[in-house]
This record gives sequence, C-alpha cells and structure tokens, in this order.
Amino acid sequence: MSAAESKAQMPWAVLIVEDEEAQRRILADFLKGQGYRVQTAANGKEGLARFQQDLFDFVLADYKMPGMDGLGLLREVRGVNPEARVVLITAFATVESAVAAMKEGALDYLTKPVNLEELLIILQRAAQGIALMRENRALREMLLERHRVEGVIAVSPKMEHVLSVVKRAADSNAPVLIRGESGTGKEVIARIIHVQSPRAEKPLLTMNCAAIPETLLESELFGHEKGAFTGAVHAKPGRFELAHTGSLFLDEIGDMSPGLQAKLLRVLQEQTFERLGGTRTLKVDVRIIAATNRDLEELIRQGKFRQDLYYRLNVVEVHLPPLRERREDIPHLVEHFLRTIAHKHGTEPRALSREAHETLLRYDWPGNVRELENVIERACILSRGPTITLDDLPPAVTGSCRQTGAVLIDGSEPLPAAINRIERDAILQALEKAGGVQTRAATFLGISERVLRYKMGKHGLG
Repeated sequence: MSAAESKAQMPWAVLIVEDEEAQRRILADFLKGQGYRVQTAANGKEGLARFQQDLFDFVLADYKMPGMDGLGLLREVRGVNPEARVVLITAFATVESAVAAMKEGALDYLTKPVNLEELLIILQRAAQGIALMRENRALREMLLERHRVEGVIAVSPKMEHVLSVVKRAADSNAPVLIRGESGTGKEVIARIIHVQSPRAEKPLLTMNCAAIPETLLESELFGHEKGAFTGAVHAKPGRFELAHTGSLFLDEIGDMSPGLQAKLLRVLQEQTFERLGGTRTLKVDVRIIAATNRDLEELIRQGKFRQDLYYRLNVVEVHLPPLRERREDIPHLVEHFLRTIAHKHGTEPRALSREAHETLLRYDWPGNVRELENVIERACILSRGPTITLDDLPPAVTGSCRQTGAVLIDGSEPLPAAINRIERDAILQALEKAGGVQTRAATFLGISERVLRYKMGKHGLG
C-alpha cells in the first residue's frame, strides 16, 4: 500500500508515546504528512489513558520511559485491544529486549534514530495485514451465516460434511443414528433433523435411555394401563404415542437393555406396540433418531446390543467429530458464546487476549463444545475487565497448554537473524501441530493464511 493509497482511504490512527519531545514531534509531523491520524503522549500512563479513550490502529512507544515503560504499555494495550499493532523504539537495542518485545506481541522493534522510511514501510505492510484481516473476518462472518443451521456453528470441512448429510437426511423418514463423544451436540443435530423434515410441525420428544431406570424406561416409551404395576393408578400414554406423526429422539441408545431393544426393534419393523399391562395393539407413525457415544460394534461383539436393531437404526449415520478435530470452529464458537453469555447476564460482550485465544485453540477439549461453553461462561463471570486473560481460564485448560520451551539466544548472531530464526521455528511448530494444513497453522499463529504463505516463502518453507 502506497502513501497515496493510505490517504485515499479512512486515515489509520497512530498513538505516539515518547518522553522525548523532539522525537515525539518528528514522528508526529512525519506521519501526519503521510496521511495518518496522529495523537501523542509524553509517558506510558498518559498513553494508556489516551488509548482507552480512542480507537488506534498503531502505537509507537519508546522502550525506556519513566514509570510505565514500553513493554508494560504493550501488555496493557494488548489487553485492551489485541488487534492494535505496537512498534517499540529504543536507543539501547539488544537481542534479549527484541525477543521480549516480540514474545509480548510487538509488531516490530526499531532503534533510534528512527529511519522514517523504514517505519513507513512497517506501518504500510501492517495496514495491509489489518485490512486483509478485517476483510477475512467479514468473509468468515458471511460464511458463518451461510453455514449456521439452527444454532450450529460450523466452518470446518468436517462439520460442513455433517451438515450436508443432515440436510439430505432430514427430507426422508429414515431412522438416523448420531454418533459422537459427549458434548459434541448430538441433541442439537437431532433437533435440526426434525425441524428441517416434513414432520417439523409435529412433536419432537426426547428420551435419555441412560438417565431412566430400566423398570421405568419401558413405561416411559410404551406407556402403561391402569393397574399394570404397583402405583399405576391411571393409564398413561408413552413417548411413542405422544410422538405420533412426529419424531422421537432416543439418546444414549447403547445403554438400553436387551429386552427393551427387542421391543424397540418390533416398533421399527411393524410400527406397532402394546402398552405395558395392555393387550390392545397400537399403531404409530414415528421417526426414530437415536444417538450414542458408545462403540455399538464392540457392544454387538460382546452380545450387549442387537445387530438387527443396529442395522434398523443405522440407515443414515451422522458422525459428529470431537472439537479437537474441528479447531477451525473454535474462534467462531467462542465469539458466539461471548455474545450469548453477555446477553444472558445483561453485560457487554467480553474480548479475549491473544494468549487466552491461543490457549483455547491448543487445548484438546475432552468435554467438547459443552466444555468450551462452560469455560467461556466461567471466564466471563470471573474476568475483572472487558478482556478475558489467561488468569480467567481454569487451570485444567491453561495447565495443559503452557509451553515450557524457551527461546534460545546466545548473543552470537545479529538481531535480525535471531528474530528470523524465532519466527521460522514458530511457523514450523504450528505447521507440525496443524498436520501441514496452512489454514489451521495460521489460526494457531494468529495471522492470516496469506501472511503465513508470505512468511513461509520468506523462510524457504514453501
């Protein structure tokens, strides 16, 4: 982006925090001449106050200042607005200070006297990155809306495939078996299948086969006649009768006893049954949607689940991937939960610090989407400010993600070479963690895929 192009669009906002008045004036006059909107501050405390009052795209801060230094200001700025780009300026350049700045999230690190042309190039390149990031965000939001289906947020290829299967299965009356770990959203998918089916105006009833004692489960499913057992003082219809012409969702189907499995098989085959204690055969039209987190094939081998029932239920199978296999969805799920939780508690939506965001991306989420929602709600309640930090996340999440590795610096290489090496190592680690998928690696690094490709080319990793 040229200076002329910068001037042609809405001016980029720059905050200069410098305790030397002459240096402050030079930087401000130069950037104003290039079309930037500039404000200045004489120290870190004043700079933070200005940053909290206005919206800035960039902060230029002196590394050494009385009171709050540039590194401290960088941390505060990142906490208020993780998207702001910070350039630190110092007269005392060392590899250690540069590495510290980069680890804290600085955009770049310049030495005095500042080369104004170099500064301009840094800002222009960063402005391109910001513009691209905002464009990508807008595109992601459009994509998200296109793939949002009744509460399901999915942009990952695996979940796009799931929704594709769900949409096609919904149009039929065939039984559907939903499989996946606990917390992946099996009941949500069942509701989607029902509301997108021709039975949408009819009832959808649910039953958790693992939550009801076996002695009561048969009565709950098929109903009972008066006097069928002790305490049955009135006749009662079961879920099958109540769901007539609609759908019945049987969750945790793998926990159903063999005796009830046989009765369920008959309903699937003949669409008929009798109430408990009754002799009258009732005919129903019910679509069965079943779900389980258990290995039904292994239960069949153990003789604990009927193979014929398995084939009746598994006409259409929907497999929900665990959250650790669809990490592309995590940022969108987080944004969704931040908004819904804020609405629930009557507060403004919280933001995430970069460190908290990266930690959520790296965590494996054994409790899947349900666990993520609980973690976000906890963080929103415990956070002391508008930004959720690592301290607001539970130890189970932060403890498993803290990196123990240290950046190796021995002082034997020039500053640019050291920084390039650190950047190259970070890219390699992200690519390895992402299984070579550049989109996921870029997400781990907190940059766009386009920037990642540029940096891979720069380091000969293409």
